[in-house]
Amino acid sequence: MNNTRKITICGLMTALAMIFSYIESLVPIPIPVPGVKLGLANMAIMIVMFTIGTREAVFVDIIRVVLTSMLFGNFNSFLFSISGAVLSIVVMAVLKHTDKFSEVGISVTGGVMHNIGQIIAAVIIMDTSAIILYLPVLMISGVVTGIVIGIVASMIVKRVNRIVK
Repeated sequence: MNNTRKITICGLMTALAMIFSYIESLVPIPIPVPGVKLGLANMAIMIVMFTIGTREAVFVDIIRVVLTSMLFGNFNSFLFSISGAVLSIVVMAVLKHTDKFSEVGISVTGGVMHNIGQIIAAVIIMDTSAIILYLPVLMISGVVTGIVIGIVASMIVKRVNRIVK
């Protein structure tokens, strides 16, 4: 795949991830636990990771967090998002390069790590460790949403790889 094509796809996936993030902020999930989200933006990150490469997925993820926070959030939302995104993408990249995990397994781990990263940021920002009690709920939601996102992303990656290669 040439550089122009990679840059174009990364730009499109960044825009798609930003749109998914924005839609998630508008549509509340009917779950009585605040802060639980589907993680739809991770679908775009997974597609980039498995069709173009890990390095490009890292760039798309960081650019998405920065732009989304600037356009739709504030500094605190940036801190929470970047902490979750960095931990998530690093662990997903490591797992991908072991070649021992499926897209679904990597997605689940990414969802859980994103939530752990946000809890770490919350402990630091709010200066209380009590927020850790919220972690089991977020881990369960990370597993469930990670499975769904992983299955959908895997289906898309298979179709995209047939077109690209």
